[in-house]
Amino acid sequence: MNDLDELFMREAMKEARKAEKINEVPIGAVIVYEGKIISRAHNLRETEQNSLAHAELLAIDQACKEIGSWRLEDTTLYVTLEPCPMCAGAIMLSRVKRVVYGAADPKGGCAGTLMNLLEESRFNHQSIVESGVLGEECGQMLSDFFQKLRLRKKQDKKLRTQQASNDLQ
Repeated sequence: MNDLDELFMREAMKEARKAEKINEVPIGAVIVYEGKIISRAHNLRETEQNSLAHAELLAIDQACKEIGSWRLEDTTLYVTLEPCPMCAGAIMLSRVKRVVYGAADPKGGCAGTLMNLLEESRFNHQSIVESGVLGEECGQMLSDFFQKLRLRKKQDKKLRTQQASNDLQ
């Protein structure tokens, strides 16, 4: 990990916090080209009710528009959570040169944890993958979010039970 990787991962973490503020899973991404951030995005699946609204896909779409090409050959994507199969496919197909991620995803990670689609030699493009950059901080952000979500669901269930009980009386 170098200082620039940490700097840009912190920018991705800022995006993740934006997602968390709107009750989205806190995942953020930025794409860097020639040392500058050209796109930034955060998860919007719940907000848009769109299974494609992952931070990486939104950042890739924005970067393509910024560069004026679907080829992102000289870019680096920073993302707080290891890309899923869909995002890894989009990263590979858009030819992102390098992917740096924070927390590993044991349930869906396709950049080294479950499999590595990004360095698969049978594809016509491979990305360089750097894992674990600020991984503990990125992972903690996700753990805290899901812990709060479970607590909120538990409290909501308790409220509904109390209301149902009151309605019966």
